[in-house]
Amino acid sequence: MSRSPVSATTKSRSLNRRQFLKSTAIAGVSTFAAPAILRAKGVIEKLNVAVIGAGGRGGGNLAAVAGTENIVMLCDVNEGNLGRAAANHPKARTFVDYRKLFDHANEFDAVIVSTCEHTHAFATLAALQNGKHVYCEKPLTHSIWEARMIREAAAKAKVATQMGIQIHAGSNYRRVVELIQTGAIGPVREAHVWVSRAWGWQSPDDAKQHGDLVSTQERPTTSSPIPQGLDWDLWLGPAPERPFNEIYFPGPKWYRWWEWGSGTMSDLGSHWNDLPFWALKLQAPLTVEASGPPAHPDLAPASMQATYEYGARGDMPPVTVNWYQGVNKPKIWTEKGIPQWDSGALFIGDKGMLLSDYGKYLLLPEDKFQDFKRPEPFIPESPGQQAEWVRACKTDLQTTCNFEYSGWLTEANHLGNLAYRVDKKIEWDAATLRCPNAPEADSIIRREYRKGWSLG
Repeated sequence: MSRSPVSATTKSRSLNRRQFLKSTAIAGVSTFAAPAILRAKGVIEKLNVAVIGAGGRGGGNLAAVAGTENIVMLCDVNEGNLGRAAANHPKARTFVDYRKLFDHANEFDAVIVSTCEHTHAFATLAALQNGKHVYCEKPLTHSIWEARMIREAAAKAKVATQMGIQIHAGSNYRRVVELIQTGAIGPVREAHVWVSRAWGWQSPDDAKQHGDLVSTQERPTTSSPIPQGLDWDLWLGPAPERPFNEIYFPGPKWYRWWEWGSGTMSDLGSHWNDLPFWALKLQAPLTVEASGPPAHPDLAPASMQATYEYGARGDMPPVTVNWYQGVNKPKIWTEKGIPQWDSGALFIGDKGMLLSDYGKYLLLPEDKFQDFKRPEPFIPESPGQQAEWVRACKTDLQTTCNFEYSGWLTEANHLGNLAYRVDKKIEWDAATLRCPNAPEADSIIRREYRKGWSLG
């Protein structure tokens, strides 16, 4: 008889210091020192928080901390979003341009960045350079070079950081990481991650079938009236100047355009590739190869796949990690060798397989693991992605998706798109941020910004 997938809901467990240090090491968490001002004051009761990007995910992040912390600054290029947020926080200063917000940096302790992807790095770097704790929505940055800049700036700032991939805080991922790292299925040499969302460049018929928000084959040649209250020039920020068109805005329409987003790979890849990245202690791949329809100069694809080759890590052997999006699926899935989950992560080890999604997992083949005794949980439960960050801002406890960890994850996701766009198997030199066999990748790794915008 087939057993139901295992639910990962477990009670929080108290851990002694040795257990806690062990769990954070296994989770790939780096420690940070709390800012001197907070150490001197001890644990503070409430943070003064500045929120940059107050609509969409920004509204969700704002609501997640508003009940316990002081919201003192609000910023959004859309006056509609700003007005709605300000109505709930009438004492907060309001700004349209995030750069002016930092003229009052002495009035807040922490910053939440929930702008569009192409401006994440700019607002985040400004916060880090001002010594502020930062929570930034996924993906951390728009490019590989930006991810490296942010990771290194965060290491210097020694503040609490967290990337907003909420599923990372769930119990299921923790239980899967524990199983993989304690050898439940033996050494893992192959992993597969797939998501069924098919948004991006595709035929109009496919876009309709896959429930895409918009469908286009080329960049528009006409413009639309700019919505009232939207500062389109500030929304564009460092990206090339373009006339407004309703096919770009509001989100997530923009995420399929290379100038502002990176498609499904960096969006859902932040959630799904997070699991093998965490469980297998990954950082920089050695090579990446991708396939799909011919790369479009402006639009990210709806469907594609990428293969990453990683070297040995400590006692873990070399591993190949495969990503699939849209209609693409692993061979073992199409041949019905595993349950037909719409999206999932599959680890293939020497002693078996582990299949997971956001909320459940299976050890396969099920009959082999009928009497398997799972390890006692040793990775601490999280109070939630935002709450974990708030706690870290006030104490010396760590976040599990800090910019050291999420910077590497973001780089890796962008490398999948990079290999797809240059249409070759790329060799990756992480130390120099170069592809030795693909110099044409340089302009994607680090792009030029619009006049008047710079990072660093």
